[in-house]
This record gives sequence, C-alpha cells and structure tokens, in this order.
Amino acid sequence: MLEGAVDNPQPMSGDIRQIMDQYARIREELIAKQAELVRRLASLKENLTAGRSADSQEQAQELENAEVVDALGNEARSEISKIAKALDQIKHGTYGICVDCGETIPMARLEAYPFADRCIRCATAAEATRRTR
Repeated sequence: MLEGAVDNPQPMSGDIRQIMDQYARIREELIAKQAELVRRLASLKENLTAGRSADSQEQAQELENAEVVDALGNEARSEISKIAKALDQIKHGTYGICVDCGETIPMARLEAYPFADRCIRCATAAEATRRTR
C-alpha cells in the first residue's frame, strides 16, 4: 500500500500525506512506549531477582509479590511484541490494514489502540470466536 512512505517521503496527495503524517506520529509514540516498557521490564526483572527475607511470613509475602510482578512482566512482554509487530507493519506499508478483511482500519481506532491489526468488525468477531471456545 504505502510501502516505505514513512522512511522515504515523496510528493503525494494531501490525503495520503495526512495519513502518513499520522502514521509517523503513531510510530514515534509506539517507539516511546516500547522503550518505556523495556525499562519497566528491566525493573521488574531486577525486583524478581532481589534477595529474599529470612522471615517465613515475609517470604510468603515476597512470593505473592513476585507472582504479581511476573504477571506484570508477561503483560509488558506481550505489549512489546504487539508494538514490534505494528512497527514492522508501518515499515512494510501494511499498517492500518485489517489482517482479516483487508479493509482500512479507521484512524480513530489506530490512535486509540495503535497496535490494532483488525478493524472493529473483525476484532469483535475474533473475540466472539475466542469466547465460544
């Protein structure tokens, strides 16, 4: 579609230019979010590997806290993966195209959920399918 347009701006119509400017802004936001998540993940890893208390009650609390920290780490890794996929789609000119139906994902959805790879209709259908399994 708009392959390489973020990296290689060329003369184009106003509508396409506006979309590419919005994609470039989203790309910068994704890169910033990715960096933030990587820092957070490093901090979480540091907390998980910290020394344990000698007190058994404190050890139980630390174990419970470690499970929460581990869940947060899993969530951060998942989001980092989604961001990497969105950045790859931007790079290859496939960003903003629904992976299921091939329609353009509305800009409002991409701004609200920048790593969306499905339009609302297809995302709703995919979620309904997941719930029935």
